[in-house]
Amino acid sequence: MNVVTRRRFLVASGTAGVAAAAVAAGYVSWSELQHKAIADPLATGTPILVIVTLYGGNDGLGAVIPYADPAYRAARPDFAYSEAEVHPLGDGLGLNPAMTGMATLWSNKQLAIIRGVGYPNPDHSHFRSMDIWQSASPAAPVNTGWIGRWLDLSGDDPTRAVNIGSVLPPLAVGAKGAAAALPLGRSATLPVSLANAFSALAKSDPVDTPFQAMVAASYRSERTVDATFAGVVDGVDEPADDGSAAGSAGGQSGLSAQFDMVARCIKAGVPTTVYTVSLGGFDTHADEKGTQQTQLGLLDTALTGFLGQLSADPRGRDVVVMAYSEFGRRVGANASNGTDHGTAGPMFVAGVPVNGGFYGDQPSLTDLVDADLKSTVDFRTVYAELLAKVIRTDPQPIVGGTAAPLGFLL
Repeated sequence: MNVVTRRRFLVASGTAGVAAAAVAAGYVSWSELQHKAIADPLATGTPILVIVTLYGGNDGLGAVIPYADPAYRAARPDFAYSEAEVHPLGDGLGLNPAMTGMATLWSNKQLAIIRGVGYPNPDHSHFRSMDIWQSASPAAPVNTGWIGRWLDLSGDDPTRAVNIGSVLPPLAVGAKGAAAALPLGRSATLPVSLANAFSALAKSDPVDTPFQAMVAASYRSERTVDATFAGVVDGVDEPADDGSAAGSAGGQSGLSAQFDMVARCIKAGVPTTVYTVSLGGFDTHADEKGTQQTQLGLLDTALTGFLGQLSADPRGRDVVVMAYSEFGRRVGANASNGTDHGTAGPMFVAGVPVNGGFYGDQPSLTDLVDADLKSTVDFRTVYAELLAKVIRTDPQPIVGGTAAPLGFLL
């Protein structure tokens, strides 16, 4: 192939056009990663945030179980948990029986449970509610995510935030750039001639249009990701799916595999301070007890295994994991021994830097709004504390003014 200019490249059709779109989106395939030493390791002592998205609407009352409240059993007589089944936490609450490892984190004061988290005027749509959580804009739709806005404000290094999986979640997309999407597994290698032609994309030109300049910057970012991650992920094959994405959106591979890749990156000193992973399957309209227990078991195994892997690593003491879902579920059971889309639910924050315990008031099971729980904590207050304490940035330009910090981070 003849060497082409970026300008000709941008108007080309077929394979080149598809590749340009992929580069602009921050996609990096395994086949593009080269054997290079990590040039800029993350300094020990730098906080690291891992965001876990639980797609489908995790039932908060089945995760943090108010077993001592008579209204709980009355609302779900056929699949309520008893005191003997749960991991007791205090205050008449217990963790789901599948969450054995997280119960240990609780005992070690390394798990914070933020109760009753939601937002004003809740929406029962999976899509709109997840959009609200990921954009941190309940009042009106916006086209940037809360991590994306941080990226916009903090420079152009694409390795600052990395999604494990080929599709970027909206939370990681900004107005000027986005996180890197790092899929697990390999893709076909581009022909050398085509790869050489693509290198012309990275060169700046004063006569570029804004779109052309964006593509050039994105390709330069892709090359930085290439060099940064090559020593970490080369030779990693697609792991077997553990079923964690069943039933609704989730990561392309099992959650444990996603966490394993994050752990590998952290141990290698990759200069990333935010990672995103995901788990689907929480839309439990029928036969909820067994289904949710299975999914929470996957979360528990992956999250606690990840923290266990890092326990002996110097950077492990700097890691904070936050897990959330787009909404909780209705208090009462439906006719299929499940629950329908609701509102408030718990968030989980785990790690050595966490000040373990309960935060936020437990919502009443009888003082409801249209059969839904009343939220007691706005999720943006949680984000603000993570931005300030872990990402170490001013939260106000990203999530706006919020309530006082809850104090779940040391």
